[in-house]
Parts: sequence; structure tokens; C-alpha cells
Amino acid sequence: MNSGLSLADHITLELRADIIGGRLMPGMALVENDLVSAYNASRNTIREALHRLGQEGLTRYVRNKGVMVRRLDVDDVRDLFRVRRTLELQAIHTCRPLRDDQSDRMLDALEATELARQREDWRAVGTHSLAFHQHVVGLLRSPLFDEFFTNVVAQLRLVFCTAPDESSFQAPWLIRDRQIHELLIEGDKHAAEEAMSLYLDDSEHQLLQMLNPSSHH
Repeated sequence: MNSGLSLADHITLELRADIIGGRLMPGMALVENDLVSAYNASRNTIREALHRLGQEGLTRYVRNKGVMVRRLDVDDVRDLFRVRRTLELQAIHTCRPLRDDQSDRMLDALEATELARQREDWRAVGTHSLAFHQHVVGLLRSPLFDEFFTNVVAQLRLVFCTAPDESSFQAPWLIRDRQIHELLIEGDKHAAEEAMSLYLDDSEHQLLQMLNPSSHH
């Protein structure tokens, strides 16, 4: 247990990890009593953790229902992709040649995505694919951006959960992640940036269509 973290910090991190892992879905209630016994923590501690998740945009308070895992809308998705473009493209644009450990972390995420795909665990596919993009942002070597982006990933994960058919939704991306990784290894930053830019455009478009099927722009 990291001594610098309070119990509320730990619970916040663990609940966020449950969101990123696809175990907590949009619209699920986070019941104070259940969390008090699950984490063997005081009510105040649980409230503090829930408050933080709210500040991170992962939960919201619904009158008469309590705290629920948040459902994100079209505006949220646009904002998330604004952030993704800023951080992921900048990370590629400014990165030095990939070190072995950076490349290995990306490869691990890609392999995990592949294995999840083989077992048709689409929820895990989404989680591991996002891990790859976290490693891309990691190229900026900024702990602050890493922390911030983890929260962005948790919100994206909540959007993925709303896909009616997660298999067709998650299937096409792995090959494109692999291609971006290859280009980074080759040191072709320009092509990697272009591939990532297209990737983000297509991903955003797909999510917006999923959330709002009637719109065609």
C-alpha cells in the first residue's frame, strides 16, 4: 500500500479500475452501504471516494437514486477526443526514438488485446486497447498527463460499454494499433502521427454514430 495514499484514495483508484476493466457499467448504482462493507471503510471515507469519482466525471448524483456510474453523451465524446488528439498526437510528434521498455509495454498491451480477442472477451479487448493508448501518452513522460489520461480512459470505457454489439465495435482497431506501434519502432513519426490521427477520427465517428444513430454529419 503506497503510504502517501489515504484509504479514500485507494478506494477511488480501485473503483476507477473497475470502470476501466468494464466491471462497473453506466447506470449502475454505487450503494454506500455495500461499499462500506466491501471496503471495510467508514461512511465518510466512502463518501469522499464517491465525491472524487464525481469530480473525475465518472459518477453522478441522481435524485432519489443516489450515486450512479455516469452515462456519457455526444458532447462528452467530442470533448474526450479533443483531449485524445491533443495528448496522443503530441506524444507521437515529440517522442524520441522508442526505448525497448516503452516498446515492450506497448507490445504487452497489443498481445493482451489479441488474446482477449481470441477468447472473444470483448470487454477486455477494449480495456487492453486503451492501455496501448495510455502507453502512447506515456511517451510524454509526464506523470500529471498520465494520471489525467487514466481518467479519460475510464470515461472512454464507459462510452464503449454502451455499444450494442461490442464485438463488431472492438474488432477493427487492433490491426491499426499494431501499425502505429510498427511505425513508432521504425521511427517514422510522421506516418505514425497520421495513422493515429485517422484512427482517432474514425473511432470518434463510430462512437458518435453509436450514441446518436440519427445524425449523419
